[in-house]
Amino acid sequence: MGRVGLRAFAAACLLVSAACGAEPGPVPQRTGPAALQVLIGSSGAAETKAVTDAAAAWSAASGNSVTVIPAQDLDQQLGQAFAGSSPPDVFYVDAARFADFASVGALEPYAEALPAAGEFYGTLRQAFTYQGRFYCAPKDFATLALQVNEELWARAGLTAADVPRDWTQLTAVAERIAAKGITPLVVGDTVERIGAFLVQAGGWLISPDGARATADSPENLTALQYVQQLLRARLARYPSALDTGWAGEAFGRGLAAMTIEGNWIKGALAGDYPGVRYTVHELPAGPAGEGTLSFTTCWGISARTPYRAQAVAFVEAMTAVDQQLAFASAYGVMPSVTTARDRYLQAFPADRAFLDSADHAQGPVNAPKMGNVLSDFDTQLQRLAVADPQAILRRLQRNMTAALRG
Repeated sequence: MGRVGLRAFAAACLLVSAACGAEPGPVPQRTGPAALQVLIGSSGAAETKAVTDAAAAWSAASGNSVTVIPAQDLDQQLGQAFAGSSPPDVFYVDAARFADFASVGALEPYAEALPAAGEFYGTLRQAFTYQGRFYCAPKDFATLALQVNEELWARAGLTAADVPRDWTQLTAVAERIAAKGITPLVVGDTVERIGAFLVQAGGWLISPDGARATADSPENLTALQYVQQLLRARLARYPSALDTGWAGEAFGRGLAAMTIEGNWIKGALAGDYPGVRYTVHELPAGPAGEGTLSFTTCWGISARTPYRAQAVAFVEAMTAVDQQLAFASAYGVMPSVTTARDRYLQAFPADRAFLDSADHAQGPVNAPKMGNVLSDFDTQLQRLAVADPQAILRRLQRNMTAALRG
């Protein structure tokens, strides 16, 4: 999803509060069969088919009807729908954008009342909690892990026992790989990848309640200094330095022995670089221990829907264990409930590193009006090799504090 589209959406909602449900009283509810509109930001044909099929099955069983609409630009279409007082009943909400929706009253806070509310992973619940309220059910999630190219690993004289478990080992292994003329690590140049090092150092950008910026901290400085050391020694490279569009491409082309990506890399490599042999491991621990980032989307329900009960029933069906496992088989996501864990690992044992990371995963910044702020931070991170990490964090602290103050 693009940040620009959601900023437009948020602005429209703030200017036309009635469209987002911030001012009016309760929406009159309709009984009987519902005609639900469900807007999704699909990852591709497989996801669209899986959701459409699941919706059709629920419709047949419940007597309701569901129209699943794959968005061309989810943010833009949501913004237009809310501004025009015709929002979909149910829609995907990315965790990185969730607080913008919640802060303008666009979402129905239904999730806490779900029978399975306590079964969602704690980090996912936190991702969709705003001002103490758990708003919407996570539909699935992904985490970052370490991918190792087996051919390049062996060429560097390394074995499975050499997979790095902490930063010290990561540096040592990277030096051995570099000595063989191989780029050790390719990593994305944004907070959505480098942020994992912040977590491993014991830091993060915002307090758990989303009220206070915590960017300018000793822990975050330690993390950026470590990544800077890797970049300056060419033990780590950004994708652009390898003339590639993203880390998965560089890894798939055999330009680096390791990368840090989420479980979406499976499909990307299988489709574009099917000959690559690789293994997946949890990220190396930092000074504060293990840490990674999680990425998730929830089933948002509009605060203006006249079919609240039916929409909640639809979400319950979509987040049931069997249905989530079906989605996992169809398009490669991980179920958002702990009760699906064992069955998921039986079906996808190679994904254990991704799933085992869930308990120490950090979700996106959970506060509104952070789009421009984080875009600026990404720009600063792209210059990390030659910049002052302390200055970067101080700039981010100022910008985040200003955004939080409104």
